[in-house]
Amino acid sequence: MSHAGRVGFTLIAFVAAVAMFGVAAEAQNYAPNPYETIDGWAKLPGGRAWGSTSAVYPTPDGKYLWVAERCGVNSCVGKDDMDTVFKFDPKTGECLKAFGAGLFAWPHGIHVDYDGNVWVTDARCVPSDPEERGSRCLSADKGGKGHQIHKFSPEGELLMSLGTKAVAGQGKYIFDGPSDVLVAPNGDIFVVDGHGAGGNNRVVKYKSDGTYIMEWGTTGKENGEFRDPHALALDSEGRLFVGDRGNARTQIFDQEGKHIATWTSFGRPSGLFIKDDILYSADSESNATWGANPGWKRGIRVGSAKTGFVTAFIPDPEPDPDNAGTTAAEGVAVDADGNIYGAEVGPKSLKKYVKK
Repeated sequence: MSHAGRVGFTLIAFVAAVAMFGVAAEAQNYAPNPYETIDGWAKLPGGRAWGSTSAVYPTPDGKYLWVAERCGVNSCVGKDDMDTVFKFDPKTGECLKAFGAGLFAWPHGIHVDYDGNVWVTDARCVPSDPEERGSRCLSADKGGKGHQIHKFSPEGELLMSLGTKAVAGQGKYIFDGPSDVLVAPNGDIFVVDGHGAGGNNRVVKYKSDGTYIMEWGTTGKENGEFRDPHALALDSEGRLFVGDRGNARTQIFDQEGKHIATWTSFGRPSGLFIKDDILYSADSESNATWGANPGWKRGIRVGSAKTGFVTAFIPDPEPDPDNAGTTAAEGVAVDADGNIYGAEVGPKSLKKYVKK
């Protein structure tokens, strides 16, 4: 083939690829919504009002839900008498257990392991001295809290903490905004560390006893790099899905950090959940005004963890998301009956979505 012919063929292929991508992007925004929204179904103890929450996860049998909530507002600073971790019956909305008072500055991510233990990340810090609040907690402060992951028994007993309390930084046992945590079937622990634009932007791996194994990732947009890694999920093959929110994509790795694939079809993920190799992605922040994934709609996308194709979309009810702050769900989970739950930071709510 002549040079001109090769150029022409390449150009045609490029145009076709762009057209196909545009169709695919539209499909992710306009997939059908087979779900009905139920609001106000979960009741906090004592008539307490819901605060911001991005953390929701089912028990191993899927019959109950664990939720971490930010003390009625969007922070637990100065609210040491308020529980932050709750267990709910999804059928009745009744709160069955509550604990965690005084342990968190800003509960963010949650995971329930195969033994039913509850893991919750604290993605900000608070020094013990009120006059220093607002600092980044760069020095040890035994009276402060934050930048840790806490492991609780199903009864609420604190079993282990990862990270150095109230210290921000990068090290084997120092975090700066740990967003989410996941425990693999063999007990290995994975943490995405680096909430916000200037964090560590890495995945850290530990043994079941908290011993450091390895880490990967740095700030950037190439494969294996991150900007605000925000969520974790594991499929049936043991592949680790990382919600690379700042880059508006989901990256897939093996458990040794080898990059497998990068998908954009699930939007700008704040939360990820996989059940029976169906991937649920909560996109709370696609926004044209911020320049964050313009042209994509906010909401919960449902599709195949094998092919990356989206089959259902629960749209954000916000009428003007391009001119609004964080809306729709950040955290997402699914119970044994297939009902979807969206944990919302801006609207301060825990929505339930059932098949119509």
